[in-house]
Amino acid sequence: MSSHKTVNLMDIEDAVAGRVEGLDGRFARKHLDSRDLGVGLFRYAARVRSPIAHSHGEQEEVYVVLAGSGRILLDGEVQDVRRWDVIRVAPEVIRAFEAGEEGLEILAVGGPRPADGDGRPVEAAWPEES
Repeated sequence: MSSHKTVNLMDIEDAVAGRVEGLDGRFARKHLDSRDLGVGLFRYAARVRSPIAHSHGEQEEVYVVLAGSGRILLDGEVQDVRRWDVIRVAPEVIRAFEAGEEGLEILAVGGPRPADGDGRPVEAAWPEES
């Protein structure tokens, strides 16, 4: 493992390809040879809502909204997000995103995780609109 490495997120394959229409996800941890940090880029097309949410057993995450706006679902609560918002999420919190009218671009940064990962996917339980 080198002491430093540079990777362009757009040069990394879309790991979400075809699983969710309108969602692109690129994960840099292995490309950076990182032991402790994970970095991912998620790009949602306009009005795309993630049908899958997730939590973790150990990994805390921070999300930075780079462009657009939308909403985040956090343990059943919906919160609006906009450009430059930074959202820290404890491992056990179930989270998912929904893009607004202009789409949503998010940088996700996670800390150390077990070798086999610890993501726990679940169906996103978005509350019904009133």
